[in-house]
Amino acid sequence: MEREGVSGTRRWLFEEMNLCLLALSPTPTASLRSSRMFRGFFVKTVSFVGYTVQYGCIAHCAFEYIGEFVSCSGPSMEPTITNHDVVFSERVSRHLCRIQKGDIVIAKSPFDPKMNICKRVIGLEGDKVCTSGPSDIFKTHTYVPRGHVWLEGDNLRNSTDSRSYGPIPYALIRGRVCLKLWPPHSFGVLAESPNDGRIL
Repeated sequence: MEREGVSGTRRWLFEEMNLCLLALSPTPTASLRSSRMFRGFFVKTVSFVGYTVQYGCIAHCAFEYIGEFVSCSGPSMEPTITNHDVVFSERVSRHLCRIQKGDIVIAKSPFDPKMNICKRVIGLEGDKVCTSGPSDIFKTHTYVPRGHVWLEGDNLRNSTDSRSYGPIPYALIRGRVCLKLWPPHSFGVLAESPNDGRIL
């Protein structure tokens, strides 16, 4: 009787263990459902990455070939552009080589490629430009070499420009400033150079 009781107990334990294993093991329906959920998550992830890359490429092309918003700092372009003014710099003129004398441009600094400068184009290749300051008694001149431009700030007494580092390569120009966006009371096209006689 004792052996039969032990045997019955073991049989009952085996049956309970089997039931637990069956309960824990995924049924074909649950496995199929998990597979579909994983597949749906994977498809959504791939779609999200695809859209992100697509819109990133569109944004890059827009900034590279159409234009960008630029926040200006420093006194070199006063009174035309003051500290913290926001302007729009278009790239089309630069790519079509339509930059003209008198245009305000955003260019890479010839000293630091990570820094941009905002200056006015005073001379293009072949043009004669004045290299002396406004207070100099004796005026000196030079010619802009091929493939270069001469840049100056509107605030001649407080501007580091081509008078200091010479003409810069045309390739350093990033865009032409065509519109002032901020502050609101100054919204519109930019004024002409306040320095008469600098553009020959």
